[in-house]
Amino acid sequence: MKTKLSIYIVTLLLSVSNLFAHSRSEGSDPEKDKVIVYVLNNILSRYHYVKKQLDDDFSEHVYTDFINALDPRRRYFTQEDLEEFSQYKFTIDNQLKETNIDFYKLVYGRFLQKLESSKEAYRTLLKVPFNYKKKESISLDYDNLPFAKDAEELLDYWRKDLKFSILERIHMEELEQKEKAKEDASFQKKSFEVLEQDARAKVLENMNDLYTRIEELENSDWYSVFLNSVVSGFDPHTSYMSPKVKSRFDQDMSGKLEGIGARLQKKGMYTHIVELISGGPAWKQGDLEAGDIILKVAQADGEPTDIVGMRLDDAITFIKGKKGSEVRLTVKKKIDGSTKVISIIRDVVELEETFVKSSIVEKKGKKYGIIHLPRFYIDFNDTSRRDAAKDMEKEIQTLKEEGVSGLIVDLRSNGGGSLKTAIEIGGLFIDKGPIVQVKYRGEDPLVKNDIDEKIQWNGPLVVMVNEFSASASEIFAAAMQDYKRGVIIGGKQTYGKGTVQNLVPLNRFYDNYPSDLGALKMTIQKFYRINGGSTQIEGVYSDIALPSRYSYMDFGERDLDGALPWDKVQQAKYKTTNSYSNFQDVIYNSKQRVLKNDQFQKVNDYAKWLKDGQDKNVYSLNYNLYKANSDMEDAKREQFSNIFKFESNSEFTSPKYEQELFKKDSVLESKRLAWHKNLKKDMYVNEALNVLSELKMKNNNLLVKH
Repeated sequence: MKTKLSIYIVTLLLSVSNLFAHSRSEGSDPEKDKVIVYVLNNILSRYHYVKKQLDDDFSEHVYTDFINALDPRRRYFTQEDLEEFSQYKFTIDNQLKETNIDFYKLVYGRFLQKLESSKEAYRTLLKVPFNYKKKESISLDYDNLPFAKDAEELLDYWRKDLKFSILERIHMEELEQKEKAKEDASFQKKSFEVLEQDARAKVLENMNDLYTRIEELENSDWYSVFLNSVVSGFDPHTSYMSPKVKSRFDQDMSGKLEGIGARLQKKGMYTHIVELISGGPAWKQGDLEAGDIILKVAQADGEPTDIVGMRLDDAITFIKGKKGSEVRLTVKKKIDGSTKVISIIRDVVELEETFVKSSIVEKKGKKYGIIHLPRFYIDFNDTSRRDAAKDMEKEIQTLKEEGVSGLIVDLRSNGGGSLKTAIEIGGLFIDKGPIVQVKYRGEDPLVKNDIDEKIQWNGPLVVMVNEFSASASEIFAAAMQDYKRGVIIGGKQTYGKGTVQNLVPLNRFYDNYPSDLGALKMTIQKFYRINGGSTQIEGVYSDIALPSRYSYMDFGERDLDGALPWDKVQQAKYKTTNSYSNFQDVIYNSKQRVLKNDQFQKVNDYAKWLKDGQDKNVYSLNYNLYKANSDMEDAKREQFSNIFKFESNSEFTSPKYEQELFKKDSVLESKRLAWHKNLKKDMYVNEALNVLSELKMKNNNLLVKH
């Protein structure tokens, strides 16, 4: 098994995959549909980390997941439909073994019928104003919302859903008018009646656009949804990619992106920010965050285009543009639900910004180095090219030659990458020994060692992490923690992704098939720390946990349905480095500083408030109550508006070799200046420097420069 799979690229990236294949497909091909099921079943049963029984439980998962995928907001199917579907609830496993897809055909066929009938429903409902004085509410907890009993109750679901959308738009417009009135005393506000009519017309327009784009999708698009319901029964990181989705995935991995520098994903009617590309325009601008929802897109001063319900590919065409042009995004913030217009100047997002970079800062008369590692990168097709391990080694050498006394490795929001580079980077900080253990299904764990006795850095070390540090980041942080080689500081715990995926082209398992069958991203291994514990679910707990906006939020591997469990294996043979004379004292001092720091405590209060908001799922549909509740939330949000406002006295500079490059590369210089400005305003970096400056080595002789 290992020999066959070694030809595929092993990635440890924290995966965020799009459920829907939002692209035109080649149409229905029943024979191909059956072949894909056959090949997937063959590959998964033989090579997936979990030996999964295709039984009644598995059948129930596919049944529930596919229905929820087609109708996540409970707007199409009724309990009467589910009663008919339920004949297959515990037989899908048998159907899959026989490459029978009758369940898919029944549910998909009914879905198409419901799509058609729902068009008439929403168009009729939106012809006249709703009763905004009626005291009623809507639950957005769709996971626990029952399907409508019948067509009459389903229509009422639609009514409440459309009414809520209109209320959101009216309130948003009122806030925008309020800001305009502040800037222009002569500005005339629109009446509620006019705002309501405009909002209702806009919702109708968006719904029509949504259904136009839904009608563009063909059988193979929806079939991909079904296949993902099947493969997700093994674990949440295993997914099927149709040929066109795989093509976009390959482009995404090419290392060069244009536009605002953000990865987008469609969820329901909304376009979500999945990831900001380090060094890209959105990343430098600083206001956009993962999880935010883009509602409107405007070209500079032009009128904004509403993209709610818009096909993802179409939305991207509005967001992308020429280098130097301005795009204005109306965004709903994930963190507090506020609406904000964010202006971004488009640019080419260069691969260079995914590489290692470093900065030097002085504190108490000593120099310290900060190395930012955005991911554990490598070119698997040409290992002679630069990779994260080679670059880290060079960067550390540069910093040593500049005379730094301590080192911070910043792995915040690093989603992972190459296992090979994670092991080699770990080896830069110890003489030799185990870094991680990996395990295939049914086999003993393999201990992966650093075999190079050279230590590139034996001075004080602090590793920064957060809740989005995942996979290979967790391997490195766990190794440094187990060896007691460095202090881990940041979020309470890291993401907790302790699995490895391979990308498997299906045609390799079905010779001479005339067309592309797509690919399977499949979990094949599990990680374990050298102390024996898995990084799965638990991640790495920081030695010093700093309050953050995410402290109480529900997310991470532990919150994914079907995530593989935490377990442990035998501890590898290793000895702690015993590097520091005051390791525990430094950790204690930092914890005391944080407890006494008003700003950190306000962040903690903010995180609790955000958690309360995350748990809120019921909203009033009475406009006065809706507005009053929204105003209260806005007022509370305003109390926390400046909690992250911070500026240290430290000055951050680039290494001398980069300063020479600035003479010919003003773009690089501007990027580094922006980064240094952010470092100066980073309260978390400031505390990491406090910790680093206090660490004392038992052997104070740093490595000789060479």
